[in-house]
Amino acid sequence: MNAKVFRDAWGVPHLRAGDPLALAYLQGRNAATDRAWQIELERRRFLGTSAAFLGPEALGWDVFARQARLDDTAQHCYQNLDDDTREWISAYVAGVNHGLPGGARRAPEFAATGLTLQEWEPWAPVGIWLAVHVLFAGFPTKLWREHVVRHLGDAAIDLFNSEGPRTAGSNGWLISGERTATGTPIVAGDPHRYIESPGVYQQLRLACPEYDVVGLAVPGIPGMAHFGHTGGVAWAITNAMADYQDLFNEQLRRTGSGSESGVEALGPDGWQRATWYTEVVEVARGESVEIEVIETDRGPVIIGGPGQSQAISLRYPPRVTGRIGFETLPALLKATTVADVDAAFDPWMEPVNVVMAADTSGGLLHRTAGVVPRRHPQNWQRVVPAWEADHQWQGWYEPMPRAEVGGVAVMANARELAEPLGVDFAAPFRSRRIRQLLDERSDWTVAEMPSIHSDTWLGSAGLILDLLAGLEELSPEATALREQLLAWDRRMDAVSNVASSYAAVRKALIRRLAEHPRLAVLDEDVDSSELFLPWLDTLTHTSFALENLLTTDLLPDLNVTWLVKEALEEVASRKPRGPWGDTHHLAPLHALRGPVFAAGEESFELALSGDHHCVMSTSSLPGFTDVCIRASAARYAWDLGDRSASQWIVPLGASGVLGDPHHHDQLPLWLRGELAAIETAWDQLTAEDDTFEQVVDGFGTVRVLPVEPQRDLDLIHGWISAERARFWGMTGKSRDEVLGTYEFLDSLPTHHVYLVHLDDQPVALFQTYDPQADPVGEVYDVRVGDIGSHLLIAPGDWRRGFTEDLLGVLGSFLLNHLGHPRVVAEPDARNDKAVARLKRTGFTLGAQVAIAQHDGSTKQAQLGFMTREVFNRFMARTEASGSGR
Repeated sequence: MNAKVFRDAWGVPHLRAGDPLALAYLQGRNAATDRAWQIELERRRFLGTSAAFLGPEALGWDVFARQARLDDTAQHCYQNLDDDTREWISAYVAGVNHGLPGGARRAPEFAATGLTLQEWEPWAPVGIWLAVHVLFAGFPTKLWREHVVRHLGDAAIDLFNSEGPRTAGSNGWLISGERTATGTPIVAGDPHRYIESPGVYQQLRLACPEYDVVGLAVPGIPGMAHFGHTGGVAWAITNAMADYQDLFNEQLRRTGSGSESGVEALGPDGWQRATWYTEVVEVARGESVEIEVIETDRGPVIIGGPGQSQAISLRYPPRVTGRIGFETLPALLKATTVADVDAAFDPWMEPVNVVMAADTSGGLLHRTAGVVPRRHPQNWQRVVPAWEADHQWQGWYEPMPRAEVGGVAVMANARELAEPLGVDFAAPFRSRRIRQLLDERSDWTVAEMPSIHSDTWLGSAGLILDLLAGLEELSPEATALREQLLAWDRRMDAVSNVASSYAAVRKALIRRLAEHPRLAVLDEDVDSSELFLPWLDTLTHTSFALENLLTTDLLPDLNVTWLVKEALEEVASRKPRGPWGDTHHLAPLHALRGPVFAAGEESFELALSGDHHCVMSTSSLPGFTDVCIRASAARYAWDLGDRSASQWIVPLGASGVLGDPHHHDQLPLWLRGELAAIETAWDQLTAEDDTFEQVVDGFGTVRVLPVEPQRDLDLIHGWISAERARFWGMTGKSRDEVLGTYEFLDSLPTHHVYLVHLDDQPVALFQTYDPQADPVGEVYDVRVGDIGSHLLIAPGDWRRGFTEDLLGVLGSFLLNHLGHPRVVAEPDARNDKAVARLKRTGFTLGAQVAIAQHDGSTKQAQLGFMTREVFNRFMARTEASGSGR
């Protein structure tokens, strides 16, 4: 199987390679090509070095990443993986390292920030995963509860239990075959996350002889952790809303001085020495900041420190166990049954997910996956004292909950299956509505799944509408508005003026609640680092806990009826509002606040239907703004009867490069709640074009074309069998041997073979390779993006300067077109002509080295290096002087 990247009409990459390791390499290279800025930004975030190019606004995160020791945790988790999984992840990283320079040249953010590339650590995917998910379980909510108790008393600890959102959520549903038109199951849903540009999910296909999987990948992470369809089985997840991270109030004291300085922490067994050192965080456009990194027996200290008003440590499972569960990822790709998926998720650690799966034989799965510690009930809600033994972890919750599937199963971050694992869950409005819709019929098809994805009925509207119905002594304007709202169908459609009015009343009510003297005290004495301030905002919590605050008996002096009446009168006194979509529109997040549309592109409206508690969950901060920043990061519908009938969509597009045709071409469908077809027929896909053409004045048109071994065998065999090609090392090889060699090279994503044509005449055989995947890489220090090359000039009566002109085009192909920063050449040291040619064409000679050959022999080679900068200067001088022609 040849290693190749194919694309469908939406630009979605379909990757094909000869084995799983080659495929992992190809996936990494593709991620670097399509999402270079995104994945390098995420890497710098787990290292805590993003402020060095983003500036002071990234400092808070970098300090947290360093103090939480994400990099060190990632290294331990990587080292504790089994050998096969480590090798698989390393192959992915090798692909990233090779493809990143070319991808970075396409992404304007690198030039805008001055960000330069670095070699990825083998454990970088693990670190990225930790950075993306360390706040997933919402441990900062415990800081908010402490804040509430400090101002309102212990009885108020549950006052803001909103059954509402934290950083993420999801919808998911599984329909068994008895409820579908085809008699085979459907798995569908949509993960809710912040909508970022580029998107957090990448549509992808991974194919090799061992498996063929379509799904949604996380850029920077190999495989498909969350959503996939292998043909035999499909799976999906949602956040289980489990509580598996603890915050400990630490007592710290300094010890010693000078080189003997240290820090001790008070634990259940007395004072114990803590890990302590300092680091410097670099900040673009600002002063560097020195920080203390402290880790007690509970975990890293992420807030405060010795001598400060507080010191709080974080305990989280990967740090405690040195495990992350990435063994799950390659196992999922190989799954063919529900039993395989079930077993694959057994080692999973973080985050804790609810998993659904179905297979072509009718197998169904509904379970939780991950780990949750057993500990004191207070740990689930508050910052607990580190010195009390009662609050230490006591093993893991076992067995993790699972359930039988009867007809349909629904997961939408509500209680139900995962209830024993957490304290904060999403309100039941979405899960109830999905189940209601599914129960309406028993002949569902994948094509009808968008009717569920895009449902805009707002189940939470009833409470406010009931309060409005009981109001008395209203102005005529307020009376008229109330009648409109009470007659409303409760659908948050973008074209609905009444939906807009409802949202305005809700916003006015939330503001009044937050400003009421009983709750306004929560804006006082906020003691936290900048990173956690959003979790301590009263208006935000009031928005998410609205239903609870309107019905609680803990605030007897809160006159809800009066506040609702004021909110209604305020909105009624304004001029009539436009449709909901006028203010409720999408605003994707970008680290540089970059635009959705490139200069010169046609823009279009980003109006959105839906609302937080709708199945079409499009969340804003109701007390602040109607602008949507969190919604479906993807939508999918897996058909187990016919994978080619499956559908998906992402908010923007397949490419992360602004200005690329596929940067946001899926956005119109996504805004309407529609899905796109998944093309699985290889003959309907377009192979990525590896050809290159350049016209050189006075020389001709040079074309670089990928070799097709069967088609080009006669030509290649004739060239490499000649005595003049003895340094190529294949003289005497039979046609079958030559064919086998080049078919093998064609199967590798790390090696490429081209025929070079001059004015349609074949004139050279050109081979390139990634030195990381070649014996050459063992004899010199490989840099990120290095590309190795071999060139065999065909027999012919070539004029003086022919080779130099040809090398100029090939150098432009490698260094400027593909974007590699440096070319490595290693001709046989006895090949005086080749070595002289390197010198003549601007290469810097390195050492002579012994390179192991595939047949067991050793080649004495002369290394030569050419950087892009040197090449471009050399070519400019050559063209100015007219030499070579």
